Amino acid sequence: MDIIKFDIYRNPNIGVFFQANDNFLISPPGVASTKISKIIKHLKVENISTTIGGSRLLGALTIMNSNGIIVSKLIEGFEEEALKKETGLPIQKLDSRFTSAGNLIAANDYGAIVSSLIGEEEAKNISKILKVPVKRMNIASMYLMGAMIKTTNTGAVAHPIINENNLKIIRDVLQVDIKNATVNSGVPYVSSGIISNSENILVGNQTSGPELVMVSSAFGI
Repeated sequence: MDIIKFDIYRNPNIGVFFQANDNFLISPPGVASTKISKIIKHLKVENISTTIGGSRLLGALTIMNSNGIIVSKLIEGFEEEALKKETGLPIQKLDSRFTSAGNLIAANDYGAIVSSLIGEEEAKNISKILKVPVKRMNIASMYLMGAMIKTTNTGAVAHPIINENNLKIIRDVLQVDIKNATVNSGVPYVSSGIISNSENILVGNQTSGPELVMVSSAFGI
C-alpha cells in the first residue's frame, strides 16, 4: 500500500466527488481518462461513471461497502438502474429530508456509524442493505458523521474533535483502528479529502507532510 496526492477539477476535495469500495470506483462524468486510470490502478477497482440526481458530488451523495449502496433520494431512476446493473449491489435511497448520504454515514464491511439525524427505522434499513451493525450517534452538536469519519476495512481517520471515548465506540463498531487526523492542510472533515478502500488511499493534493504521516499510520500504510 502507498498513499498518493490527487486533485479533481483543480480541487483538493477529492472525496466529495468520488466514492469507492473494494471493487468499484463511482466517478463523475467528464473526468480525464488519465486521472481515472490513475485512481483505478491505485485502488485496483473497476470504474463506473455516473451522476446522482444530475450532480457530480458522488462522495457526498452516496456511501457504500462491499454489500450495498445507500444513495441520496435525489437519484434519478435511470441512474439507479445503471448503478445497480454495473455493481450488482442492492441500492437504497436514504429515506430522510437530508440528501447527503455520504456526509451522514461512515461504513465499512464490519459496521456503520450513522448520524442521529437519521431515524431509528431508517438506520435499521441501512443495516439491512449494508449487512452490518449500525450505531447512531453525534458528537456534541455535530451530526455529519460521514464527513467526520473515513473508514476502510483496514483503518479509519476521524475529525480531531472526536475524543478518545467516542473513538472507542466508533472503533468497536467499525472493528478497525481509528485515529484523529486532518487533510488538505488543516481540514477536519476528513472524508472531503480522501478516496480510499482496503487496497490503497488517495488524499487531496494540499495535504501536508505531517498529515500524510497521520493518515498513513491510521490506515496501516
